[in-house]
Amino acid sequence: LKIAHNLSFVPLSTMIATSRNSLRKAASCLTQAATGASPRSISSTSSLNDRIVVAVGGNALQRRGERLTIENMLKAAADMAPTIATLAKEHELVLTHGNGPQVGELALERSAATFDVLGAESMGQIGYVLAQALSSAGCTTAPIICQVVVDPQHEAFRDPSKLIGPIYGAKEAMALGQSLGWIMKPDGEYFRRVVPSPPPLEIIQIEAIKSLLENCPDILPIACGGGGIPVSRIPSNPKTLAGVEAVIDKDRCGAKLANEIDADGYIILTDGGGIWQNFGKPNAREMKAASPEYLLGTKAGKQFPGSMGPKIQAAIDFVQNSKKEGAWAAIGDLKDVSKIFGNEEGTVVREDVAEGVVWRESKNVVSSKPKQSKEQHKSG
Repeated sequence: LKIAHNLSFVPLSTMIATSRNSLRKAASCLTQAATGASPRSISSTSSLNDRIVVAVGGNALQRRGERLTIENMLKAAADMAPTIATLAKEHELVLTHGNGPQVGELALERSAATFDVLGAESMGQIGYVLAQALSSAGCTTAPIICQVVVDPQHEAFRDPSKLIGPIYGAKEAMALGQSLGWIMKPDGEYFRRVVPSPPPLEIIQIEAIKSLLENCPDILPIACGGGGIPVSRIPSNPKTLAGVEAVIDKDRCGAKLANEIDADGYIILTDGGGIWQNFGKPNAREMKAASPEYLLGTKAGKQFPGSMGPKIQAAIDFVQNSKKEGAWAAIGDLKDVSKIFGNEEGTVVREDVAEGVVWRESKNVVSSKPKQSKEQHKSG
């Protein structure tokens, strides 16, 4: 797969025009803010509702059974765009996204490139794809290349856990591990490459994101894609940044982003619904709501550290670290996003849940199994 070659069907003039349009609108808003003009903001004349961070997985841009090409990513983004655009009209929104499949493919193409550079490339690639699709849905965006500070001495570097790239059978995975020195771990019935995934400590471009939110409510920021570009501060000169070989988990970075901008809610969109107990079994049941204490006490999702585990932990982190009263997080299916707000679908994580958990009423569990997901990520 040569992703760069697949860009040829997109006219360069279209790419430039889309980028210029977004930049002009963003620059106009920020100029108004700097000169004391009358910008709309959530604290003044904005009619938007809650401030929300929405995280979509890198798999959302890759349909099942299709190759990971720019053309296929654009098609998938076009399907997703109307839903996100509708949310952006009703709420003050920040969009973040994963990059696992994309950064893995780029690593296959350019084995000599470091993961900070590959992360930046995937962020620009996906940001453009989302910006183009959302523009067609009537939503102006401003993709922001974000650097995120991590600790290069963190224990995550001794036990890589972030799944990236395509899936492999057991024999192929073993051969790749031996020939390329990759660390391979199970992902359901298959295997994928894993790389270090340290926690995010600081979002360098956070003030730029806040400025867009406060002064340009008609522009949707796309930020911290793929968890951001991992960098570290040089101890002898903290202002100097250096790239780090890692891929930050986008859900954990999304939680930090949501806390930093004082978001009311944080939604993590999957392709398999909320948090389930005994997923795939006749007695499976989905959590309608759960408290952080309940999830921590039951260690929900811990047996799937590469997928649902980080999502649950990110939801817990946001709620527990939030300064906003009534802050909530939700995990649910992309197609059900409009119903997540009313807790009709997915799982909501918040502090005030009676007895720690509320179970969703069964939906023909006896005659059918819960829908299967590309992510092997359920609890229990």
